[in-house]
Amino acid sequence: MTTGEPGQPRTDRSPWNWLLILPIVLPLLTFLFNADEPRLLGFPLFYWLQLAFIVVGVGSTTIVYRMTK
Repeated sequence: MTTGEPGQPRTDRSPWNWLLILPIVLPLLTFLFNADEPRLLGFPLFYWLQLAFIVVGVGSTTIVYRMTK
């Protein structure tokens, strides 16, 4: 695969790619959600924090995509 110019190899070594480690490591930090309180709209911390992890994953993927295309 090449970029726009012939003979130039494609490079995926952008520093923005390091941002993709965030949605991988964040859910592995169990001390963040190892509690019942606080509750948000009646849901324990675990459930709404899982939804927040999805938002972080989508957001970081979007940022990396836009900055590296």
